[in-house]
Amino acid sequence: MLIKLIVEIVLGALAGFIAGKIMESGEKSFLMNAILGIVGGFVGGLIGNILGIGGGWITGLILAVIGACLVIFIVRKLRK
Repeated sequence: MLIKLIVEIVLGALAGFIAGKIMESGEKSFLMNAILGIVGGFVGGLIGNILGIGGGWITGLILAVIGACLVIFIVRKLRK
């Protein structure tokens, strides 16, 4: 259980890094990108559950990146 949580946090942090590069978030802080990725992983997981998409860690990473991009987009709109 603890190992799974750690893996999910690491994947979320990686997803945040990737999403930050894709969206050119402007966030220089790895910690901020990691937090956005973890939140994005949660959002991506919800999207995956709604659409019936599930699978291994690659699918989870892709969904987390999509969710993190969505979170970055929303944060940008709220900051304006």
